[in-house]
Amino acid sequence: MTAEARPTLPPRPRAVIDAHHHVWDLANDLPWLKHERVPFRYGDYSAICRDYMPVDYRADLAGWPVVASVYVEAEWAREKAAEESRWVAAVSKAEGLPSVVVAWCDLAASGAATLLASHAAVSIVRGIRHKPAAASGPTEAKRGAAGSMDDPAWRQGYALLERHGLSFDLQTPWWHLDAAAELAKDFPATQIIINHTGLPADRSPEALAAWRRALERAAAQPNIALKISGLGLPGRPWTVATNGPVIRDALAIFGLGRTMFASNFPVDSLVGDFDTIFSGFLAATASLPGSDRDRLFHDNARRIYRL
Repeated sequence: MTAEARPTLPPRPRAVIDAHHHVWDLANDLPWLKHERVPFRYGDYSAICRDYMPVDYRADLAGWPVVASVYVEAEWAREKAAEESRWVAAVSKAEGLPSVVVAWCDLAASGAATLLASHAAVSIVRGIRHKPAAASGPTEAKRGAAGSMDDPAWRQGYALLERHGLSFDLQTPWWHLDAAAELAKDFPATQIIINHTGLPADRSPEALAAWRRALERAAAQPNIALKISGLGLPGRPWTVATNGPVIRDALAIFGLGRTMFASNFPVDSLVGDFDTIFSGFLAATASLPGSDRDRLFHDNARRIYRL
């Protein structure tokens, strides 16, 4: 956000916890960043196919007072998932960031119990992210698919999260949030955090109305929270005009006690720099008291991720 384009903003919060970002060293096994190219919602992502370590992340912060951060699994080769959480813990010890880890586990896999126990033994691991089976669009969505949140084998693995005191980061399109609401109701002791605002990629009035209904259904369950992040659109820069209404709708639905702002860096650097995105969060919430913005930028993430 350029100085010329920037509206008058509230002051930056005194402290920020970035509730979702990544770091990576391409010496590790990350096929999607090295020798593979996968379909990606922002299109060409070659610009982030490079090392991105805490020194690079700090350089991107543009003076924002990030005091802690949440690392979310970065799609290492899946057989190296246990190694990923240990590697991030070592980076955290050496560099001071990231602060906590959301690791990966295929909850339907036969080895889920062993992998979850390995993750839980790493002191800074707070939760698990897994992307359950999902349809490509709302008209194709159906309940009960193998590997979905309805799958008994998947739910058997999910049930182990409570035993280890782990939360669940859910990345799924909004048309599967009905299943998420039922999952939350059936496992009330496990905290769910919906990633990337429920992925409202289609900004047509009809799609946004359906996205709002889906968020409302999820928000009815008190153990579901929402990360406001990942709002970029392919081929378009991140702007308050585009994303401000989505942010305000999400806040109205989930409330100020269950929402968090996050950068999704370096991935969202494809659509905007850190200052553009976080200044956009400020602009979208300019009407709120500073204490409420503190909850969105810091306090809720501290509580939900036990920082």
